[in-house]
Amino acid sequence: MTFKKVKVLRLLLMAAVPLYCVCRQPYDVNRFMIECDICKDWFHGSCVQVEEHHAVDIDVYHCPNCDVVQGPSLMKKRNNWHRHDYTEPDDGSRPVQAGTPVFIKELQSRTFASGEDILRKMEGEQVTPRFLERHSFNYPIKVTETEGLGLKLPPPTFSVLDVERYVGGDKVIDVIDVARQADSKMKLSQFIKYFTAPHRPKVLNLISLEFSDTKMSELVEVPDVAQKMSWVENYWPDDSFFPKPFVQKYCLMGVKDSYTDFHIDFGGTSVWYHVLWGEKVFYLIKPTPTNLALYEAWSSSPNQSEVFFGDKVEKCYKCVVPQGTTLLIPTGWIHAVLTSQDCMAFGGNFLHNLNIGMQLRCYEMERRLKTPDLFKFPYFEAICWYVAKNLLETLKELREDNCPPPPYLVEGVKALIRALRTWLKREVSEPTSEVPDNIRPNHLIKELTKEIRYLEVSQGASKVGVSRGRGEQQRHAPKLPSNLDILERHTREVLRRLEVGPLEEVSAAARQRTPSSSSSDEDSDSSQEEEEEEEEERVSAQQKGSGHTIELDQGGQKLRHKHKPLKRERPTSPSTAEAIQGMLSMAGLLCSEPERVASSQGPWWPGPDQRSLLEQREAAQHQRHLQGDENPMDSQGNSREAWDNQGLPSPLNRREMDPEMDFQYCEPSMSPPLHPSKRQAPNPPPVSNQATKGKRPKKGMATAKQRLGKILKLSRHSRVFV
Repeated sequence: MTFKKVKVLRLLLMAAVPLYCVCRQPYDVNRFMIECDICKDWFHGSCVQVEEHHAVDIDVYHCPNCDVVQGPSLMKKRNNWHRHDYTEPDDGSRPVQAGTPVFIKELQSRTFASGEDILRKMEGEQVTPRFLERHSFNYPIKVTETEGLGLKLPPPTFSVLDVERYVGGDKVIDVIDVARQADSKMKLSQFIKYFTAPHRPKVLNLISLEFSDTKMSELVEVPDVAQKMSWVENYWPDDSFFPKPFVQKYCLMGVKDSYTDFHIDFGGTSVWYHVLWGEKVFYLIKPTPTNLALYEAWSSSPNQSEVFFGDKVEKCYKCVVPQGTTLLIPTGWIHAVLTSQDCMAFGGNFLHNLNIGMQLRCYEMERRLKTPDLFKFPYFEAICWYVAKNLLETLKELREDNCPPPPYLVEGVKALIRALRTWLKREVSEPTSEVPDNIRPNHLIKELTKEIRYLEVSQGASKVGVSRGRGEQQRHAPKLPSNLDILERHTREVLRRLEVGPLEEVSAAARQRTPSSSSSDEDSDSSQEEEEEEEEERVSAQQKGSGHTIELDQGGQKLRHKHKPLKRERPTSPSTAEAIQGMLSMAGLLCSEPERVASSQGPWWPGPDQRSLLEQREAAQHQRHLQGDENPMDSQGNSREAWDNQGLPSPLNRREMDPEMDFQYCEPSMSPPLHPSKRQAPNPPPVSNQATKGKRPKKGMATAKQRLGKILKLSRHSRVFV
């Protein structure tokens, strides 16, 4: 096909496309157009000098061609000053709507709680990520001096004309018609012309001029805290398929009486504001669960503009931000803004790790309210996937270094996992596909969940250890020495002085030896030897009470060791406390307690008047055992119960006196070690103390140190004293 034929075909196609306006151009969806009510032709607003926000005030429009014949366009007649549609008749029955001149006057006359009650006043160098991580970022921060904040701004002499010069007058912007609370588009040059005009027919507010991609970006640097905590700045990859969101640098220019109704910044982002010149008034509401529920209901109500949201909550705080002041608003705070005088301010939005759960909640609220994409955080779900990938690496590194992550991060990751799962399920019915190509979503969620489980397991174990430690502290809080402590200290002191082991070698006859048979060591340390012999005698008496009989021969040097054979009935033993008390009593260390003195229950060890009866009973039992007689009747025809009824502390009688005592008896291999008094002595003891002095006793022959050590060990590590 020749060039001439192509040109003809193009002309034919253009002839088939409708042409509009005086410029005879096809329809462009990005350009505002207005219809002539006379000729019914459409014209670009920029071609016929009609602004979009002016078009709503025109009742009958006449294009330039019809204007010559019909005259100028007819404007709407104002019938009220308190309604968005000012053509409504003012019958006094319609409520005041937000943004109207009547509303502004009423708002300025209202009284509110002082913002000083919630503002955290800080110096610029104090506002750091470390400080917010330690003390949280849940309340607004007010900084009166920019020094140390890391904020770079133009001088206060910077004007709206300078903005036009740096940004460019042809940039199309969104402005708000305050009286109608409606958006419209216009060129920046047109807004600057309106702003500098001596007469303003209406109140226009510019709050959405993001200039990161303009020359003015070089004049502004955001605060260090916002830069260092921002998700976009820290987690957004350079090779992302999605365009990088620019929400950090906004220039806000508003004339006097500009008003923005209550809102939450998109995606629950936190905000920084700095008033370069002029003044702004913020009305702040804390994002409690109740307030957020009220806000969502208010936002979706048909009469939203007729209800002042500050009246629906418990407290609404008024905060005046004068020239040169910086205000940082945390995640989710509901706020409205009034420009009390012509003002230029700079600000920006940023997502961060401190309030992940609240950010996600605000985003889901926006979805339920069907907020237009223009007023939502760009690619919010995509940035959340990038953040999840990076937080997974952070959790792994902390786990490898044995450093627990901060609680706010753990809770944030849990909320993020729930949101990612919800978005994946939503993809089936609403395919929006903001999942980055280099991320495996299911695998990422699985790995994050695994890290959280590791943390929960480790934290659970640590909590158990802490609770046990606290329980031990509570149990040992009163540092008064117990009977066991007294016995242990006394035993250690005796054993320190004691050099010989076998218990059975010490006897009353040995203590009656003549001075000639004593060694020089005994003469030089007679007092110490007497204390040792008295202690061993007491323990020997205890052994008698436990079923062993130790007798001296006539020379006082050899002993005949008799032991009671182990019964097959289920034996019982005294409780640990009773055993300790008995040993303390024999050691002369027991201080009588009132409740125990008053008790009718006798001690479990035999008294002096019972030892003879006990020796007779044991001798008879031993004789029957040697003869093979298992008859429970003794040689005198008395039953075994007869001995028990005489008040002797037999095991069965002890069990009847203390029914709560329930001790398990089984084979030694399946049960805890038996109490030393219950063990058989298979070999006879050595003959002399002096013969074995300083030597290790033979296997199976327990020394006094071993016996007492086992008693203490059992009482500490076993609930049951067997």
